[in-house]
Amino acid sequence: MSLHLLEPYSLGPLRLPNRVVMAPMTRNRAQGTIPNDRMATYYRQRADAGLIITEATQVTPMGQGYPNTPGIHSDAQIDGWRHITEAVHEAGGRIFLQLWHVGRISHSSFHDGARPVAPSALRPTGQTFTAEGEQVPYATPRALDTDEVPTVVDQYREGAANAKAAGFDGVEIHGANGYLIDQFLQSGTNQRTDRYGGSTENRTRFLLEVTAAVTDVWDADRVGVRLSPGGTFNDMHDDDPLVTFGYAAERLTPFDLAYLHVVENELPNGAPVSAFMREAYDGTLIVAGGYDRESGEEALQQGRADLIGYARYFLANPDLPRRFALDAPLNEWDQSTFYGGGAEGYTDYPTLDEATADTVRTEEDGPVRE
Repeated sequence: MSLHLLEPYSLGPLRLPNRVVMAPMTRNRAQGTIPNDRMATYYRQRADAGLIITEATQVTPMGQGYPNTPGIHSDAQIDGWRHITEAVHEAGGRIFLQLWHVGRISHSSFHDGARPVAPSALRPTGQTFTAEGEQVPYATPRALDTDEVPTVVDQYREGAANAKAAGFDGVEIHGANGYLIDQFLQSGTNQRTDRYGGSTENRTRFLLEVTAAVTDVWDADRVGVRLSPGGTFNDMHDDDPLVTFGYAAERLTPFDLAYLHVVENELPNGAPVSAFMREAYDGTLIVAGGYDRESGEEALQQGRADLIGYARYFLANPDLPRRFALDAPLNEWDQSTFYGGGAEGYTDYPTLDEATADTVRTEEDGPVRE
């Protein structure tokens, strides 16, 4: 039986060869925030994805919250990313940059001693990383003044323009997982009393202003948005996520975006996020989070999604679409190498052909004596 996962899909002007999307994954291997040749190898290896969405990439120095995450706000960063887009395109792939600002999920060591910014001065529970990689308790962020918010919107606009200069096929606005846009959206982190807080309409305003700014730079059919309705990562909660995210989806629909990308979860009413957002959003829907070959195929067959995002499976299997096509065994990921480090657990995962060749060589050579 043919797989929907392996069917082509028209995403705006792009013709995707399959519906297997490489989801964004923070890997902390951009030394000094500059994308590098090892990152180019990593992304090129996965160019058979229907679409690659890069790791989250800060649009401003104030948007950084972890060591060695890449930026898109300097000439050196643009040049570094250009090498990556060229490598992916030479391998026949398509790649979007994820635009990011962490907001309160940061530490003053990244910002010359200045406090991180957020919609409200609410300290997250838990710990964060310093610029030196030490784990420490979160500090209370500084609430952005009303007249500062348009400046942050402009930083997303500039990041989008820089992504175009770096040769990307499009961009994704990171509005999920407890980072700045999500902090504005959800009532648990937004206690503002100005035009950016209070009502659902006001809390959605920052997301919509960022989306408008980015679609001023890019045609809307080359722009995606990622949301995480019902998500609690990074100490997030909302009084009524069905209302908040239903409204956000409704307001995003008229933009005619390339897609809406949602993190799968169970909502308070028991419905999966994918089913809820399919009803709320009229456009291409990517879902990610916990899917494997079988459950991804099922989501497509049931019409709950158009494209399926894979993170850890793509991390460990650079040729994931081919392995899905053959129903071949998958490499297991090594969680200890997810964040930071060098080639190990990054560019050294074998393709199916390489793994098969290694097995043949081992059998020919006989057992290895230690």
